[in-house]
Amino acid sequence: MPRKILSLLLLLSPLFAAADTVTVAVASNFQQTLDKIAVEFKAASGHDIKASGGASGKLTAQIRQAAPFDVFLSADDERPAELLRDKIGKADSRFTYAIGKLVLWSKLRDDAGEAVLRGGNFNKLAIANPAAAPYGRAAMETLAALKLADTLKPKFVTGDNISQTMQFAQVGGADFAFVAYAQLLEQGIGNHYWLVPAKLHQPIRQDALLVRDTPAARAFLAFLKGDKARTLIKKAGYDFAQ
Repeated sequence: MPRKILSLLLLLSPLFAAADTVTVAVASNFQQTLDKIAVEFKAASGHDIKASGGASGKLTAQIRQAAPFDVFLSADDERPAELLRDKIGKADSRFTYAIGKLVLWSKLRDDAGEAVLRGGNFNKLAIANPAAAPYGRAAMETLAALKLADTLKPKFVTGDNISQTMQFAQVGGADFAFVAYAQLLEQGIGNHYWLVPAKLHQPIRQDALLVRDTPAARAFLAFLKGDKARTLIKKAGYDFAQ
């Protein structure tokens, strides 16, 4: 082997030796965005991301049961705060990595909006479980603000998380679904939706938390705050805290 190549390999070997895998519990709405961020993070650091997606409430329960996660990317700010109150996670690590947007979406109909909710001219409305999924809670807050929660309750179809909720509308199990705006962008769906006014629900502040303190996990959270990650997050349909 040429001496120059050997010298280069010796210089790079400590970087590869230090490469690690960061295990991330990620809210369903953010999983595809995380996949894109993981590619950039790998290129920048050498570290891999191993993600497990689901409803924030269920992921929180898994973390309480000592599931081996290094980082928690919740779809709200409540669950990370609860974990910290119970002495789980690193208090200095918590921050809001994105602000989510709620939409009412239909695969086939082009009349998604407040008027169709008030008219009730549809069979089923899919909503993520508000006890486990922050976007489901925001959907219920929206309906409560419109004074339609009780009226439309018989039409509800409840998904375990925001991904399953969208599937109901995709396969015909629901006429409309309250989902994340980011999901529509990820799948290239540019019509048949109503962007719910932010005034109708509490801000969907999505917080990150370091659960297990490792150098690779710290590096990932630092990367998540950086320009490359924020560009991808903004492109995916999220806002940022002011």
